[in-house]
Amino acid sequence: MSKKNMYGLLIIALLAVVIAVAAFQLSSGIPSTPSSLTPHSIVTTFKENPQTSRAFTWQTANPDAATVLQIAPGSGITDFDRDVVLTFEGTTTPIDTGNGTVQGAHKVFATNLTPGTRYTYRVGNGENEGWSQPAEFETEAKHTTAFTFINVTDSQGVTDADFQLWGKTLNQAFATFPDAKFIVHNGDLTEDPEDERSWQSFFSHAQTWLASYPLMPATGNHEEIDGNADRFLAHFNLPENGSDSVKPGTSYSFDYGPAHFVFLNTESKVKKQTEWLRADLAATKQPWIIVAMHHGPYGGNQKESLLDKWVPLFDEFGVDLVLQGHNHEYSRSYPLQNNQIVEDGKGTVYVVTNAAGSKWNKKKADLFYHRVHLQNGKPTFAGIQIAGNTLTYAAFAVDGSPVDTFTINK
Repeated sequence: MSKKNMYGLLIIALLAVVIAVAAFQLSSGIPSTPSSLTPHSIVTTFKENPQTSRAFTWQTANPDAATVLQIAPGSGITDFDRDVVLTFEGTTTPIDTGNGTVQGAHKVFATNLTPGTRYTYRVGNGENEGWSQPAEFETEAKHTTAFTFINVTDSQGVTDADFQLWGKTLNQAFATFPDAKFIVHNGDLTEDPEDERSWQSFFSHAQTWLASYPLMPATGNHEEIDGNADRFLAHFNLPENGSDSVKPGTSYSFDYGPAHFVFLNTESKVKKQTEWLRADLAATKQPWIIVAMHHGPYGGNQKESLLDKWVPLFDEFGVDLVLQGHNHEYSRSYPLQNNQIVEDGKGTVYVVTNAAGSKWNKKKADLFYHRVHLQNGKPTFAGIQIAGNTLTYAAFAVDGSPVDTFTINK
């Protein structure tokens, strides 16, 4: 065989490998690597007042790319070269993703927005070829008295197929609760926080929702490992008003409508967070108090440190609902006060909303506090509505079948 023919065969073989890899990625749903300027993994969050501000985070393959956000009031905006467009600049932080690659984590915070207003926005590096597709969001209206939010937990996955299931769960959640304003996630978003491909899959399969509806996550044991939560925090621009004993963004609180939301970090410094928790609960004047945390005091397994330190404060300050994760099964408690069952409306209800991904645990033994306890082996979500003196909770499986429902009345 001549050298010319040999080189030709080698080129054909290499092309075949490239085509095969591309075909495998396409068939398996593995997201392709974005160009260096393309924003991906876009997510919006609350950071301060939901009526007048909004935070954004995204990633690019370029650790040196600028961080620019453009916002215009109105829906369906495509022209961002107008006087009404607001421009905000943020920060870019390089992230070592392993194998000699470094990408950029971009964070920006928009302020002085108008309450109850729909905006169209785009993010990028400020240059023509570096913008994302436009997306929309809506600020909280003044004097909000009723609203709905979605609760999920443990989307935890490894493969792209795992996160396809997570995306289907959110699709069904918003189909069931189309008026939902934001998402509360009780932790364990991915299996390995250092695995950037998993993060990309997590965001890509839910991008329709996460670019428009704030995702507020609790810190789980798959977000903070041995005290390190940096890679998790690189993907979210979260409130930093929590306990100074833990990393900013791993504990925090915010108000929405008549509710006060508290997010606790169950992975470190439980005792020291207690000081901040007491002060935070004592300061709120909101009629409804909802806590989100990963490891729960009542949810299949009991964590003694939480029972000793935090539950007495939930009792003292009248926390209405605690949203938990970790146990990968469905669990709802009776109303509890002082570690005892009390009348409806007189104590705190503790819920684990099973899992939003593909991992379920075997149902554990029923305990004294269980009012509902099951394992349906299906991704599960809940919609929670607060309207006046009533909180209505309804959980569904990804196929739309009902799992549980209850109300709390003030």
